[in-house]
Order: sequence, then C-alpha cells, then structure tokens
Amino acid sequence: MIRLVLADDHAIVRAGLRALLERHSAEITIVAEAATGEEAVALCRDEAIDLVLMDLRFGAGLTGVEATSRIRSLPNAPRVLVVTNYDTDAEILRAIEAGASGYLLKDTAPAELFTAIVAAAAGASALSPAVASKLMAQMRDPGVALTPREIQVLEAVAVGYSNREIARRMFLSEGTVKTHLTNVFGKLGVRSRTAAVAQARARGIIGGDVD
Repeated sequence: MIRLVLADDHAIVRAGLRALLERHSAEITIVAEAATGEEAVALCRDEAIDLVLMDLRFGAGLTGVEATSRIRSLPNAPRVLVVTNYDTDAEILRAIEAGASGYLLKDTAPAELFTAIVAAAAGASALSPAVASKLMAQMRDPGVALTPREIQVLEAVAVGYSNREIARRMFLSEGTVKTHLTNVFGKLGVRSRTAAVAQARARGIIGGDVD
C-alpha cells in the first residue's frame, strides 16, 4: 500500500486528484492533504509517508522546490513526484536537483499518473513525455543547456534587474554575473540581454512569468 500526501494550494485540484486515485484504493491510500509547502513538510515529518504529489507554486511560503528539498532531507524521507502546469527547463532542473523522483504535467492521463505514482514510490524515475523530451533535447544539444546558476541570472535579467542588483541578490561579484551572462549569450547565440531573454523563453528555458 502506497501512503500518499497531496500537496497543492488549490482545493479543487486536490479534490480531483483524490477522486482519481480513490479508484486505486487497493494500492494507494491518501493519508492527508497539504495546502502549503510548510504543511507538506510537517506531514512528512510526523507521518509515515511513501510519496508526496507536489505542486511547484503555492500562494505563499515555501515553493514546491523548497518543500521538496526539505522533505528529501528528512530521516526516512518519502519520495516526491512533482505534478504541475509548469514545464520550463528552469522548473524541471530545480525540482530534480531538489530530489524529486519524477515530474508530471497536470494534463497527464489518469492511467499514466497511476503508473508514475507506483514507479516513483518504488524509487524509479517518472517523467511526462513532454518533460522527457526536454531532457533528451538537452542531452542531444548540450551547447544550449544552461546551468542552474545561469538560468537564475537570466531569470533575474528577465525581471529587469541590473548586473549590480543581480550580484547583490545572489551574493555574487558583478564580474561573476558578467561571466555567467557571457556564457549564456554564447550558448544561445545572441548578443544582448533582451535577445537572451527572448531566446530562452522561446526555447522554454525560462517561463514567460518569472516569480
């Protein structure tokens, strides 16, 4: 029996997932629901949980990535399967680096969701076809695969921060920020900040709305 926590800030999404998964009550039991990242972490600390279905963005407090990282650092940590609407390279990389066993989009078919849950709970990776395609594309063309730090810098540029502001916010030197941007320009084949942001959005490396 897989003991599951549903972590999403939208009650209607949790209700929909519960309705789908209750069809598999012989294999899955939903122990609790969490409306915030903090609640998800607390539940995993206090209950015997096998798997968390984790959204990436909550209204306030911890993000799904932050909650995933904290959950995976707990003793006897449960697995985490991200279920979200966001499929940019930045989101995917952060979730996987935080320890997520899988990454699904919310338009995943119910049968595929169940298969992914079983796989993730057993420690296997579970990726939606769209996410898997993105990761394969990065492997085939590593020249355009930005590092997590390069993505962070580019997202800050997209928001409108100057190099000095980025350096201050990320505790880097301005020279380091410039180096990251130079690398980004080279990988994306552009010559300006505006072009880099546009190219990264077109490639799905960063989203059109950066929090």
